[in-house]
Amino acid sequence: MHTIDKKSITKAWAGAIAEPAKEFPPTQLPIISGKIPDGLRGTLYRNGPAQLERGGDCVGHWFDGDGAILGVHFTDAGVTGVYRYVQTAEYQAETKADRFLYGVYGMHTPGPIWKRWGQQMKNAANTSVLALPDKLLALWEATNPYALDLETLETKGLDDLGALDNGLPYSAHYKRDPDTGEIFNFGISIGSSVQLNLYKSDPTGKIIQKAAFKLDRYSIMHDFVLTQRYLVFFMPPMRLKMLSLMLGMTTFSESLLWEPQLGTQVLIFDRENLSLVSRGETDPWFNWHFGNGYEDEDGSVILDVVRYSDFQQTNEYLREIATGETHTVPRGRLWQVHLNPQTAKVTATQEVIKRRCEFPVVQRSQVGQPWRYTYVSLMPQETDTGEELFGAIARFDYKTETLTEADLGENRYPSEPIHAQDSQNPSQGWVLTVVYDGNSHSSEVWVFDSDRLDAEPVCKLGLPSVIPHSFHGTWNPA
Repeated sequence: MHTIDKKSITKAWAGAIAEPAKEFPPTQLPIISGKIPDGLRGTLYRNGPAQLERGGDCVGHWFDGDGAILGVHFTDAGVTGVYRYVQTAEYQAETKADRFLYGVYGMHTPGPIWKRWGQQMKNAANTSVLALPDKLLALWEATNPYALDLETLETKGLDDLGALDNGLPYSAHYKRDPDTGEIFNFGISIGSSVQLNLYKSDPTGKIIQKAAFKLDRYSIMHDFVLTQRYLVFFMPPMRLKMLSLMLGMTTFSESLLWEPQLGTQVLIFDRENLSLVSRGETDPWFNWHFGNGYEDEDGSVILDVVRYSDFQQTNEYLREIATGETHTVPRGRLWQVHLNPQTAKVTATQEVIKRRCEFPVVQRSQVGQPWRYTYVSLMPQETDTGEELFGAIARFDYKTETLTEADLGENRYPSEPIHAQDSQNPSQGWVLTVVYDGNSHSSEVWVFDSDRLDAEPVCKLGLPSVIPHSFHGTWNPA
C-alpha cells in the first residue's frame, strides 16, 4: 500500500481526491449564477468512491474506495443537497479501526498471505444508484446492493430484492424499460463454475424472474444493452488466474489476463423468458459502457459502445487515478455496432466520436428505443495526454453526425452528464453534471440546456464540500 503524495500532485483534478470526502446534511444550495428552470423537478443522485485512504494507506485501485452518495433535490422551494457515505458493515468496521481490513478489486486483505485465503471482499457500494419508489439502491458489482432513504440517504441495509439469495451479485448497470417500468439487470458469480445471472424486476425493484447461464470463462462484463426484445452482452477476451487469486498471490485486478486471441463473445438473450437466443464472436475489444440499443425495421440491433483496443491500458489508468497522478492513455472511443440478433453476428461497426470519451448516456425515456443523441464525458482536444481527466461533456447527434461540446474551462472536471426531461415541456431537456473546480477547490452542480451544451450553463449551484470524481448517477423525476 502507498500514500498519496500531496506534494507531488501536479494536475488540478487530483485535489478532489487528496483527502477523504466530507459528508453534509440536507443543505439549501446557493445559486451561483443563472436560474433554476421551472420544469426541472426531481433528484439528481451520484455515486462514487469517496474514501481512498485510511490510516495513511491508500487504496490499490480507484474501484476500491468506499461509496458515498450525493443527492440534489430540485423542488418548488429551491434546491437542497445531501452527501453521505453508504454505511456498509465493512465501512463501519474500517472507520472504527481507522485502517483497511478487507481486500477489494485492487488490494489485498492486509497482513500475512494466509489471511487472504477465502477472505470476503468488501462491498464498496460505490458504482451507481437505482431509484425505486420507496428506496435508493447503492450498486456495485460483486454482491447485494445497499438500500438507502431517498431523501436523507440514510443507509437501511443490504437488500436482496426478494431473490438475491446467498449474496448473489446485482450489477451497477441495470436497464429500465421506459414503457413497462420493468428493470433488467445481471450479475456474474464465481463458484464451481462462472455464471451469468439475469434478473427481471417489476417497477418496485422486486425480482420477478431470474435465470442463470454458464459462461466458459470469467470476463469483465460491466454493462449490457436492452432492446425491445433482447438483452445483449459482449464478453471481452479475458481470463481470470483463479489459482493465484485464491492463494492471495494476486489481487483481483492483477489476476485478470487480456487474451485477444479469444475474440469477443456476443451473447443475446430473449427479454421475455431470459433464454439464450444466439451466441457469436467478433473482433477482440474491451468495453465498460454502452450508450443505448434498439432494433430497426429489419430486426437488426443497433447499439453504441465505448470501445478500447485492450483491457490493460484502461485498467492501469483507473488504478493510477487513485494515486493522484496518471500517465497511461486509455483510448476509448464511441463506436456504433450493428448486429443480427438471430446469429449474434456483428454486421457493421463504425467509430462515431474520434476522441477519447466515456460514460455514454441517453435520456431515460429512450432506453431500448430508437434515439438521436448520446451524451458523453469528453477529453478536450488540447489535453489529450495520460495526465488529465475528462474536462468536457458533449452530445453526439446521430441525425446530423455532429458533436456539440461544453468545455468547462481550465482545471474544471465534470461528472458523467445526466439527462433530465423538463416536467412541463417534454421536448425540453436539461443536462446535469457535478463539476470539481480545481481553481477554487470546490464542487458545483451545473445545469445545461440539452440543446445548447456549447452555451453558458442555465444555472450553477454551490455545494458545501468537495465531491470526489464519481462514476454513475441517475435523474429521478419528481
